[in-house]
Amino acid sequence: MSATDSSVDESLVNSVTEHVKSYMANYDGSHDFNHIERVLGLAKYIHAHSPENPARDQQVVVLSALLHDVGDKKYLKPGEDSSTLVYELLLSLGAPEQLARRVQTVCLGVSYSSEIKDPARVQDLITSHPELAVVQDADRLDAIGSIGIGRVFTFTGARTTRSMADSIEHFHDKLLKLESMMKTDVGRELAKARTERMQEFLKWWDEEAAFSSGSSPLA
Repeated sequence: MSATDSSVDESLVNSVTEHVKSYMANYDGSHDFNHIERVLGLAKYIHAHSPENPARDQQVVVLSALLHDVGDKKYLKPGEDSSTLVYELLLSLGAPEQLARRVQTVCLGVSYSSEIKDPARVQDLITSHPELAVVQDADRLDAIGSIGIGRVFTFTGARTTRSMADSIEHFHDKLLKLESMMKTDVGRELAKARTERMQEFLKWWDEEAAFSSGSSPLA
């Protein structure tokens, strides 16, 4: 079953893509353009394999996937306003104002921490902006599974002084919870397999880390 599609302005998408590549060039490997390409691919897949209702605008899905990390507060540059950065960029590239506003709203709604603080608000946003469900699931899917494991340790090494053991807490604090927060059936199906991979990894971690306490699980 194919979702409702709309025409996509390929010229605008190409311009946005080039801007995002440049903008994120200084991001660390956990949030670089490779992450954007994976989220875009996942968003297109979820959009294409989800029911037609509620109707979604494919162009909003594509642009929001490309731009969802522009203005991320972890990487925000001095003088930038995360609440308007995407909107202003799209206007500067010739996008209609209504499209720019819609994409900005979706991008601001993707955040995990924002949903934890006010889950009802995110549900309301998804009702008025159903594209958010697709892009949010796509972004969260890239945070879990084997790629998610790699991203955790990449971010820790690049942005913090925490140990690897400290990084393991992130799986329990957030990543293992994401499967239950998926908004689409496709997202839930993909998240189930990726969560199982993380659970298996954590079993291996516990087995190997046990040697540091002198109590081998193999004894």
